[in-house]
Amino acid sequence: MTSDAYAELASVGPYGVRPGHALITMVEPHPGHEYAYNRWYEDDHFIAGAMAMPWIYAGRRWVATRELQLLRYPEKSAIAQPVTAGCYLSVYWLTEGRYADHMRWTVGINKRLLRDGRVYQDRTHVFTAFQDHEATVYRDGAAGPRDHHALDHPYAGLALEVIETEGPEQREELLAWLRSRHLPRRLAGSPAAMVTVFRPTPLPSDRMAYVKQVEGVDTRLTLLWFLQSDPRECWERCFTGLDGEVADAGLGRVEFMAPFIPTIPGTDQYVAELR
Repeated sequence: MTSDAYAELASVGPYGVRPGHALITMVEPHPGHEYAYNRWYEDDHFIAGAMAMPWIYAGRRWVATRELQLLRYPEKSAIAQPVTAGCYLSVYWLTEGRYADHMRWTVGINKRLLRDGRVYQDRTHVFTAFQDHEATVYRDGAAGPRDHHALDHPYAGLALEVIETEGPEQREELLAWLRSRHLPRRLAGSPAAMVTVFRPTPLPSDRMAYVKQVEGVDTRLTLLWFLQSDPRECWERCFTGLDGEVADAGLGRVEFMAPFIPTIPGTDQYVAELR
């Protein structure tokens, strides 16, 4: 047995609290499998396939009912075809500097889960990627929860935004514009308490076959807007037109803008509202 190795591993390497990396995974259960998928993911996979792994320290599930799906844009999206695909979103924080160590574990455990028949096959990964943290912009400065609290704080909603650029240099320009101008202006007086910004990283070659390789590794940014109100109450006022602002800045194009609300653990709340 290798149990003694745990003590050695815990005594070396980074062990901070910052969300240096994230797993962001948006999945569509196949028609007719909504209830079974929800129970499998919540009762088994959320824990065995994520939270029980080393260096994942926070996680939360979100859902888009049909009403929320119909608020998404643009209609022709490079992320989801159709743009309404992907009704469940899970987000996890990973300790900064521990991505490589975590990936070795997650590949190993997922191979074991698959071999043991504990992987639900009737689902499609619409947008699944590990991502590196680039920035967090706060509405209230030091007065609100920090980004490492974001998946534990009882936020009422989440907006997922993906922006595509022409290349790595333009992505750096976009990031600087987001941090210094766009996000502070948009957050001021809004129900969004913070926005975390990530860039995708490629999945390992020995990943599970049902998860496609990550696209846009050098060209995309992923934004998570953490909302203190239901997105349906503020979507038109706060989130329509973001694509136009990014386009007008000449720094990229919004390929996906989608609202979610948190699931209620231990229940099938919202499952009947997905279609």
